[in-house]
Amino acid sequence: MAKGLPTRQEDYSAWYNELVKKADLAENSAVKGCMVIKPYGYAIWEKMQAQLDKMFKETGHSNAYFPLFVPKSFLEKEEQHAEGFAKECAVVTHYRLKANPDKKGALMVDESAKLEEELIVRPTSETVIWSAYKGWVNSYRDLPLLINQWANVVRWEMRTRIFLRTTEFLWQEGHTAHATKAEAVAETEQMLEVYADFAEQFMAVPVIKGIKTAAERFAGADETYCIEALMQDGKALQAGTSHFLGQNFAKSFDVTFTSKENKVEYVWGTSWGVSTRLMGALIMCHSDDEGLVLPPKLAPIQVVIVPIFKTSEQLLEIKNKIEPIKKQLLKKGISVKFDDRDTQSPGYKFAEWELKGVPVRVAIGARDIQNNTIEIVRRDTKEKKVYSMEIVENIVSDIENLLNEIQENIYQIALKRRENLITNVDTYEEFKKVLEEKTGFIYAHYDGTTETEERIKEETKATVRCIPLDNPQENGVCMVTGKPSTQRVMFAKAY
Repeated sequence: MAKGLPTRQEDYSAWYNELVKKADLAENSAVKGCMVIKPYGYAIWEKMQAQLDKMFKETGHSNAYFPLFVPKSFLEKEEQHAEGFAKECAVVTHYRLKANPDKKGALMVDESAKLEEELIVRPTSETVIWSAYKGWVNSYRDLPLLINQWANVVRWEMRTRIFLRTTEFLWQEGHTAHATKAEAVAETEQMLEVYADFAEQFMAVPVIKGIKTAAERFAGADETYCIEALMQDGKALQAGTSHFLGQNFAKSFDVTFTSKENKVEYVWGTSWGVSTRLMGALIMCHSDDEGLVLPPKLAPIQVVIVPIFKTSEQLLEIKNKIEPIKKQLLKKGISVKFDDRDTQSPGYKFAEWELKGVPVRVAIGARDIQNNTIEIVRRDTKEKKVYSMEIVENIVSDIENLLNEIQENIYQIALKRRENLITNVDTYEEFKKVLEEKTGFIYAHYDGTTETEERIKEETKATVRCIPLDNPQENGVCMVTGKPSTQRVMFAKAY
């Protein structure tokens, strides 16, 4: 166990909080509810960004940037949207401070600098973006409009946890406009697939794709699609959402176009986003009591080389020996760190890089030089193996294969864990019992009403995570009310 790190079994929440801190990912800031993402944590986020950005551009999207401030009147134009976000808004009312004459060095609000209209610090950007789209769209030739934005948003949270729920967080938000409903629905579904592919292929996190219930739907959307992941403690985490907005925002902001038939029609819209919450998913899905376990595709450092030396001459000899391997790894696009610090022992370095989740560790000392060998350790299983250095290409190929094996292995571990934590129940008593004993995803019939959904949430703290897209249809009765049901939905306690 890493020094000072609680075990997951003892206290999962404390384990998570300490791991974020000790692995140097992030820390709480002086602003309550906000976080400072430190260089190592931000390097992981950058790799996420780079891959997602590539996937967005491959599907025809372009990046743009829109203002941080949203006029309050914009937020009020779409009624459901306004109601959904009202309690989370940070509001700017003045634009200047002045010195307080009664207290030296203190500042006070300058009442003469009150804004004519309050500004909302963006909780999401639908309104400010659709106000811009009104001037961008005139004809069917202007469509589809496929825009993404990388930005920060503010949602005033009462209870926060680094990465999972903070007052300010980083994200991307896609906003698209289309000529037909079918095109907009196809876009919504396409971006859900992009998110699911990213989660599974790069984060190594298995997800279930589904549709949210009306009660859990994004404020202002006709339909919300989502990907749901399961963490090691059996709680769910919403990892991404894609919303079919219908014509709601187009009508609110009068965004119309002239069709091929020369008719004036409202456009159809979508929005979709993932945030730094994915960092929390990455940590909680794979890591262990010794620290982070990072998927190689997102690890800032994929291979760390730790030389074991006593003299500068030994270090130079090791450097010369390992340099061809390092060069070949870099040539293949594999990130490598050569840790030649003389201020820390090899054992300290081993523990540090294990804590930080580096997928592959290479150790080489004077004895290895004599034997022409190196030791390679994989982070996921802790398995150690001694390799001959006779053929550099073989070592490089073995490391490359090992990274692929680790990526697949941690995905399979997470998938097997999830499968073991999926339970079908038929009665409310069974439902409550599973929640007490092992949590996880629970599939149960319910009558589809918001009233029943709210009752279950109030009594058990579990929510409908989604109606899975591949859901089999089967006749049953609601576990709470006994009313007829045509399918099971997926419940869980969630972050």
